[in-house]
Amino acid sequence: MTAYVEDFADALPSDERIAEVRKQLEDAGVRYVLSSWIDLFGIPKTKPVPMSDFELLCKGKGPQFAVHSISYVPELTPADSDQVMVPDLDAVYVCPWDNSTAIIFADLFWEDRPYDHCPRQALKRAVRDAGKTGYIGYAGIEPEFIAMRYDEQGNPVKAIDNDPPNGLRPRRQAFGYDVEYSLDSMYFFKDMIDILEDLGWNLHDVVAEGAYSQFELDFHYTDLVEMADRLVFLRILLKEVAKKHGMFITFMPKPTTGDWRSGAHINFSLQSVDRPGENLFGSDGTGWTEEVRHAVGGLMAHAEALTAITCPTVNSYNGLVPRVGGFEGGTVTWAPTNITYGHNNRSAQFRLPQSRFCIENRAADMCMNVYLGLAMTLKAALKGIVNRIDPGPATDRDLYQMTEAELQGAGIRRLPRNLAAATEALGRDELACEVMGEGMRNSYIAYKVDEWERYHQTVTDWEVQEYLRLY
Repeated sequence: MTAYVEDFADALPSDERIAEVRKQLEDAGVRYVLSSWIDLFGIPKTKPVPMSDFELLCKGKGPQFAVHSISYVPELTPADSDQVMVPDLDAVYVCPWDNSTAIIFADLFWEDRPYDHCPRQALKRAVRDAGKTGYIGYAGIEPEFIAMRYDEQGNPVKAIDNDPPNGLRPRRQAFGYDVEYSLDSMYFFKDMIDILEDLGWNLHDVVAEGAYSQFELDFHYTDLVEMADRLVFLRILLKEVAKKHGMFITFMPKPTTGDWRSGAHINFSLQSVDRPGENLFGSDGTGWTEEVRHAVGGLMAHAEALTAITCPTVNSYNGLVPRVGGFEGGTVTWAPTNITYGHNNRSAQFRLPQSRFCIENRAADMCMNVYLGLAMTLKAALKGIVNRIDPGPATDRDLYQMTEAELQGAGIRRLPRNLAAATEALGRDELACEVMGEGMRNSYIAYKVDEWERYHQTVTDWEVQEYLRLY
């Protein structure tokens, strides 16, 4: 990862580095480069260029962008300067589905300074600040998604589902971990396993998850910027591979009421700059450390604002509930509902797993801007460590079974119940302003308020069925 710098000229790679990467790309057969910056919602944007323009691209003389015309950041006008991207030559991905094309993640500059609405720059800045205090952040992410296809009438249906949608279906969960359904999915899994292994991501397993045609990919952790890049590349990769099989991928957390929620749990840990390779949260020999408690305390202190970033859509909050009637596999969702932590407690927002020394944030999904999510995670955890924030005792009991009185007595807060509540919390949180910058936070909030208002003004089928003839 190239470091965060304040000056455009300092961000440009050397001639030697440009020549080195160009040779690597040409040897791999690359002819086209998509240098991609990240918009406010974590979606990559680009203008493809031929390899003949590679040097100009790396020197900041490639395509420029009127980012403010398309990416929900109206603080600039048509009379203002365009943004310039500088490709990060440590973030190069040759596309496995088409090795003539490479995606290189880039950082945005505006008038020779880091653009204040560039999420990737925000994460790099947080990483730089953490390094100054002696810490390096690492993360693994557990991406979940649903594979779908279109039926003969053009309706979206589950891509891998042997049971007729209107026929007799099992009442209990049939798809999760099932050998038959895993075998039925292997034509897709094989492609993904081979690709991720070739990318060197150290894939651990693939999972047939709880909902029909729902899957999870588990691969190894890495530093925060690289993990964010990997997740964005994975979202592209999954969609492209699915197309080859006549499918499409949705990262929408809850496509139907009866579906299990698709999440993207963040597994976060810290190392010391002075002692690289040593996990500050614990080891098999020592167990959990004091640092992990304070890091949890920091994350809990800013949990509502963090959730506005990691669960960023109206639909996200349909999944953050304890029970769902008509649920495939019972009624309990296994989703986080309360701001607390526990040892291997999957009903809590933050889990200290039994299999690894990290903090798992279970209130995150694949719609998040992962750069902002990891930046906020890093800054909140470090604030907890520096200020020795006490998270209180662990909640090692089923939160779904606790009454409101018991939760209040234990001082346990409820996660935001909807996007409006989360967005309001984001607007009150000073750390979020520090992480995002005032301009980016204001733009993010403005769009999320608009998203909520548009949703809230829409009359749904549920409302018609519930009220039209009752009143």
